Amino acid sequence: MAKHQFQTEVGQLLHLMTHSLYSNKEIFIRELVSNASDAIDKLNYLKLTDENMKKSIGEDWSGEINISFDEKDKSITIVDNGIGMNEEDLISSIGTIAKSGTKSFVEALTGDAKKDSNLIGQFGVGFYSVFMVASNVDVISKKAGEDTAYKWSSTGTGEFEIIPVTKETNGTVIYIKLKDEEAEEFVNKHRISNIIGKYSNHIAYPIFLNYQEEVEEELSEEDKKAGKEAKKSVENKHEKINEATALWTQPKSNLKQEDYNEFYKSISHDSQDPLCTIHTKAEGVNEYTTLFYIPKTAPMDMYRADYQPGVKLYVKRVFITDDEKELLPTYLRFVRGIIDSEDLPLNVSREILQENRILANIKQGSVKKILNEIKKLAKDEEKYEEFISQYNRPLKEGAYQDFTNKDLILDLIRYKSTKTENGKLTSLKAYKERANSEQKAIYYIVGENEKVLRNSPLLESYKKNDIEVLICDDKEIDEIITPTLGAYQEWEFKDITSVEPPKVEQTEEEKKEVEEKFQDITKKIKDILGESVKEVKITNRLSESPSCVVKDANDPMAQMAQMMKAMGQEVPESAPILEINPDHEIVKKLNGCSDDSMIDDVSWVLLDQAKLSEGMEITDAVSFAQRLSRITAKAL
Repeated sequence: MAKHQFQTEVGQLLHLMTHSLYSNKEIFIRELVSNASDAIDKLNYLKLTDENMKKSIGEDWSGEINISFDEKDKSITIVDNGIGMNEEDLISSIGTIAKSGTKSFVEALTGDAKKDSNLIGQFGVGFYSVFMVASNVDVISKKAGEDTAYKWSSTGTGEFEIIPVTKETNGTVIYIKLKDEEAEEFVNKHRISNIIGKYSNHIAYPIFLNYQEEVEEELSEEDKKAGKEAKKSVENKHEKINEATALWTQPKSNLKQEDYNEFYKSISHDSQDPLCTIHTKAEGVNEYTTLFYIPKTAPMDMYRADYQPGVKLYVKRVFITDDEKELLPTYLRFVRGIIDSEDLPLNVSREILQENRILANIKQGSVKKILNEIKKLAKDEEKYEEFISQYNRPLKEGAYQDFTNKDLILDLIRYKSTKTENGKLTSLKAYKERANSEQKAIYYIVGENEKVLRNSPLLESYKKNDIEVLICDDKEIDEIITPTLGAYQEWEFKDITSVEPPKVEQTEEEKKEVEEKFQDITKKIKDILGESVKEVKITNRLSESPSCVVKDANDPMAQMAQMMKAMGQEVPESAPILEINPDHEIVKKLNGCSDDSMIDDVSWVLLDQAKLSEGMEITDAVSFAQRLSRITAKAL
């Protein structure tokens, strides 16, 4: 007998499960039946593509799921004849919770029972949902093509044990000993039938309910008149309780949204209804059916490198894979659903999948369909806000990755801007419509803090000239992606930290005159600040602040830094350009100042306060405070 400890994360989850935080307990049957269906899918594929497996299980093998219950024993048993599990499988992947995202899920737990209960539903707990109702669970499984069977047992507390056992056929038996308070509800023919009808009617394999029923023999009229009592006997019943037809193969006219929702929940393990359903049958050069869903809440592993793809591939209703990241582009990794092709070969390998022309066409058609459905969703403002709150960032990735659909994706992305408040966002189309007739570019500013960006001195001339600026406060992605977007409907994207502000009412002669007037002080400041700045110059972009820092757009190192960021490499800090406002009183007085120590202090304060205004770190906070103190003392 081998005892094993649960992973810390799984242990925490099981603690929640056994304390019944999740309100919708009946879904444990949905989860176990869904797992059973997946196991049959995998064996069905091997039967059709692997001659040895076909001989091992027999040509007449066909998948089925059997459910039985025992009122006296207070137990339910679920049996499938699928691929089965060996000892290694039982340890590593008995339930979907063992896959990527477990840690993210546990990190999101708050300790608040109600909130954590919702998280469980959102994450989808697969096999472990059984511990909401079970005091003990035994899983007896034999992997197809192997000789030894194993029994996995646990009470859902700190550990589980595995022992070798005897089992004639491949597949899995799950014996669930119910907690006393749950037994009455679930050890019931009608309750189980209703749950299967509600959640698992679409499962493509027959689900049988095995139960015993007391029946009376029929009496003749004579015996009735004689007052004879009918004899009672117990009969074993074997009743099919699902339609056993793949839902996506049915005409849309036969399906209700409720049918789609329950199918979504069974393949995604989500407890919420989807935000959007996209069912398509394509005919022509390639014949295929797709059924895609957009979840209301983003999958917890969406930003993990080892995210679990959400789309299953079938060929002529035969399951091929649920682990292929090439079925949709990575920016649509939040989509759940199925692709069922009529044209791909059944024995298509992963390597062939990545280069297959048929699959490339299906992928291209699927992406177009999904993006167009999202565009339709945008007509419903409330629903689209819900969508954008979860998926704006992956769409930005799409504008960067998917050149073919870039224009359509740019229409779908939403931005904060200087013309929007209270969390409201704008589309690029609306931005263009609001702009004055002379404007020919889309201006943006990138940083980490929305408040800092909205109060940046760099916005002063834009506000003064009523020019809208996009506030890109998701620096990690905006800094890499926005500069690569090029243009939207012929309007270039321009970073206000590296371009001259538009609509400056100043001739070249006037500009030269101002520069000459302040050339001595700009040179002095540069000498004082040394390599802390690349250059010091007069600016016309400020109206209220004395100074600001900007990037040099022509600096090849800045362009190299952009490429390094895109590749995830660490970027060395480059010195900014310090721009000073010739109309500001501080700069005017500094220009005529003869006190070298004052010029020294004010020069550093102009740089440091400009950096602070942009949310940047200053090199020496102590010196900054001392300089401010000296300047204030002299001023008083």
